Amino acid sequence: MQAPGMTVPTRISVPGDGLEMVADAYGDPAAPPVCFFHGGGQSRRSWAGSARRVARAGYYGLTFDLRGHGDSGWAADGDYLLEAYGRDVESIIQAFDRPIALVGASRGGQSALVGGSRHADLVRLIMLADVAPYMVDDGVDDIRGFFRASDSGFASLEEAADALHTHLGQPRLPDVSGLAKSMRKADGRLFWHWDPRTTAPEFLHPPSEGEALIAAARRAQSPLVLVKAELSEIVSDESVRQFRALAPQLEVEIAHGVGHMFTGDRNDAFADRLLHHLALHLPL
Repeated sequence: MQAPGMTVPTRISVPGDGLEMVADAYGDPAAPPVCFFHGGGQSRRSWAGSARRVARAGYYGLTFDLRGHGDSGWAADGDYLLEAYGRDVESIIQAFDRPIALVGASRGGQSALVGGSRHADLVRLIMLADVAPYMVDDGVDDIRGFFRASDSGFASLEEAADALHTHLGQPRLPDVSGLAKSMRKADGRLFWHWDPRTTAPEFLHPPSEGEALIAAARRAQSPLVLVKAELSEIVSDESVRQFRALAPQLEVEIAHGVGHMFTGDRNDAFADRLLHHLALHLPL
């Protein structure tokens, strides 16, 4: 029988930068923390499988909702620039105030890099799922298209699933009922469970975002691991080369058979490699 908290999480909240960051926590709170951050438009549930895996291995796995997403607070001042997400990660690092590992996909990976790069004294590992300082513009445009298509909401779960397929290339879901937990109802329509302001044009890959990522990569002293999606439309081989020029310690691994938007259990494709790097850099 597994110990409590290994499969059924405890909901906790940690102060972010002026708002509360909600997380599902798995495992022993006294164990070394491994914090997971989802991609834009996702929720903390996308990392549940990986958090359970690290908890079973003896770590304290925490899956956070980003600001403006899921159950975490919405920014009162409407600030959804990457730097604000990074400050939330810094607040989490400071709240634990002990050696920690950060894992992030897409926007969550950017946040982990920006925030984690300022705390080399505590951050023992930053592991990124298909995100880099330099990204392919056409792939970024596809993601922008998905967010624009979501602005007015959906009449049904089927319509929301169609948007995922059309704009992000995700396979059509045989059962769309699972999307319900990621949506909220307003004015008779279904909206993704995020603050609509997060997808305003000024927050979707503005020039300042690239500058912040380049500075963070140069600043980072912690071990860095990039798991590049084999079918990524966002991170190219040139993206990897440029990233390594900024951060010579970068290690690169390939997640075979997946594209950029790792969703659901597909985020868990590299859990084995995560445990390998945790054993090296944040040993129990």
